[in-house]
Amino acid sequence: MYGIALDLGTSGFRAQLIDLETKETLKTVITMGHPLPGGNVMDHLDFAITTGEDVAHAVILETIRRMFLLLDVDLSMVERLAVCGNPIQLSLFQNIEIRDLAYAGENKQKMLGVQNIKRDARVFPASELFGEKDLPNCEVIVPPAIKHEIGADALAMMLETDFLTQPEPSLVTDYGTNAEMALKIGDKIITASAAAGPAIEGQGISSGMLASPGAICDVKPEGQYWRIMVLDREMEKQDAYLIDPVTGEIKESYGCEVVGITGTGVISAFALALKSGLIEKSPKLPNGKLILGPGIEITEKDMEEAGKAIGAIRAAHMTMIVESGIKYEDLEYAYMSGASGAYVDAEDARSLGVAPGYAKKIVQFGNTSLALARELVMEKSRLDDVIEIAKKITADHLMMATSDIFNNFYLCELSYWTQGMPLEMYDQMLELYGLPSFPKTLEQVSIEKRVRKDIEDIGSSGLAILKEIGIILEVPVEKCVYCKKCVKECPESALEIVERDGQRIAKYDSQKCLGTSCRRCVGICPESAIDITKLKITEK
Repeated sequence: MYGIALDLGTSGFRAQLIDLETKETLKTVITMGHPLPGGNVMDHLDFAITTGEDVAHAVILETIRRMFLLLDVDLSMVERLAVCGNPIQLSLFQNIEIRDLAYAGENKQKMLGVQNIKRDARVFPASELFGEKDLPNCEVIVPPAIKHEIGADALAMMLETDFLTQPEPSLVTDYGTNAEMALKIGDKIITASAAAGPAIEGQGISSGMLASPGAICDVKPEGQYWRIMVLDREMEKQDAYLIDPVTGEIKESYGCEVVGITGTGVISAFALALKSGLIEKSPKLPNGKLILGPGIEITEKDMEEAGKAIGAIRAAHMTMIVESGIKYEDLEYAYMSGASGAYVDAEDARSLGVAPGYAKKIVQFGNTSLALARELVMEKSRLDDVIEIAKKITADHLMMATSDIFNNFYLCELSYWTQGMPLEMYDQMLELYGLPSFPKTLEQVSIEKRVRKDIEDIGSSGLAILKEIGIILEVPVEKCVYCKKCVKECPESALEIVERDGQRIAKYDSQKCLGTSCRRCVGICPESAIDITKLKITEK
């Protein structure tokens, strides 16, 4: 019999097939993006509320079905499916209430009748979601949330590290499009999240991609040249070539395929460009770009997007420290989890502020969400332990969206990364806001890397990638005059207008569509013909 561990991440899904008798990982399947329109978790939430939770639920389930096909296994032999993710992803997966996650105000929640929604652990037949045909002999295991804002992914990053056992002030961050974080001071835990945006995962930037084979994940200096490193088929770091980042001249090549750059590669390139003097004032670059390979460039716009992501995370970290009442220098541990936490060079992360430079010890982990799902698949009784631990964690959630301290920090970060504001002026701004001075980066710290890669064991059958999820959303456009302005306006080529049975239809590639953060197709239509609230998934 088999089990499947599933991580529903904001930027993509991960699934692993496990032999329940031998506990051996057999195969790993990943997607190259999230199936719902949008670049972050709030986009996904907006899509679900605007278009319909049933549509979002159907898109997620169909994506999972397509991932399972790549596992090459008789699904009737699958006994357990454990699923981990943030509250929004898990709610959409189960098709349960999400409006309480969209509206923070108690009055609004009361008016909608969505107060005190429980997200407890669940074990239920897979047929409730997938019908009788798929996974007929399987049960689904969903770990608990601590409270509605603090989901199973945040619980996983605390459990899979030794964060909870530390007596000293400790910070853990699961790096991603929506960076989850928790600060522990004695028995007190403060949680928060920072909407860093897709750049931290290598999306929304030129040549950007998720951590997968062929992605640039690190760069190192060698004189005037940069050594470019990529992920191979086993998700291991390999040398690709030596290149001059200004001219694009390749001095040496080592035969590795390079197809794009992931978020850790962007961070590494950004840090090196600052250290080497190629960037004197962010985000300005020599000739407006860095050349990292044939057809692979980082532009000044990419630098701005990366800076916004870095700034959001650093501002959130500093906000948590200030709100907790401790000083920057009191922080002992900083745990880094997720793909970015695993692959990024910790020194680069410290120099940019992605990891707090004032933490005395840095510990790097991989995908903790998938790791927790694996444990629940292999030992169902582990769920009882997880439930008991979750009950004991009394965490205060800090909403960055309503924090004046975060807002002031982030305004300084935006000015620093996108306008080149010097640190001296940054400090002056902090003084005006009544906030502590910008924290000093320690010269000597302990760095411990406990994993070599994001997913430590991809299995004996290796890694399969669902690059094009291929789910199409459709809506009739009765007023359409076939000018195709919407098609030309779409920045991701996600839209086409077709005629079928005498009716014009707008067809969206769900994975490519930017959703809430774009909607340029709606705005440019001269006839207001597109009603995205009526999108439906195409029949399979």
